[in-house]
Amino acid sequence: MRVVIAEDNALLREGMVLLLTSAGHEVVGVAGSGPEVLPALLKHRPDVAVLDVRMPPGFRDEGLRAALEARKEIPGLPVLVLSQYVEESYAAELLGGGASGVGYLLKDRVGRVDEFLDALDRVATGGTALDPEVVTELLTRRRDDPIDTLTPREREVLKLMAEGRDNTTIAKTLVVTERAVSKHIGNVFLKLGLPPSDSGHRRVLAVLAYLNRDS
Repeated sequence: MRVVIAEDNALLREGMVLLLTSAGHEVVGVAGSGPEVLPALLKHRPDVAVLDVRMPPGFRDEGLRAALEARKEIPGLPVLVLSQYVEESYAAELLGGGASGVGYLLKDRVGRVDEFLDALDRVATGGTALDPEVVTELLTRRRDDPIDTLTPREREVLKLMAEGRDNTTIAKTLVVTERAVSKHIGNVFLKLGLPPSDSGHRRVLAVLAYLNRDS
């Protein structure tokens, strides 16, 4: 898998290069500041981009802006965004253009190698990978909406769906049967007014699209 990394912290950047190379991926380009990101992405057109949200010179949202612009120039470009903290507005903006092939992780997850590589693989194949803390923020940021009608178990299922988990993983995580998971998912879609889908990927996209509307 061909990867472009955009991260201003040299130690973290080189650490990710080593990690990804050791995992059999090819790092085709790196960027250390905001203005370098888009040119690197357009030049290399990677299978997936790993981008820090805040980069020089302003340390505001340079990485995110580059990611959004790159997805306009290269439709469907998979992007995994890293952030030091949960920044709800950034997550919402990233998801606003459609959740296909996007991820938003806290930087702490990079140290959990298996989780990070799994998230990267899911994003690269068009899936979704959201940090559990980010999902929690998205689920709780609004009040007086249909999410409030979900049972605690249904909210757990929705949270795991939003993280990109399939039925089998959800069942193992919650220690229930896959049949029970399917029933909970059906109830979630019914309460949220979303049509059920047999496609796990599109199902997650529908849930995220709902969470993101009116944000």
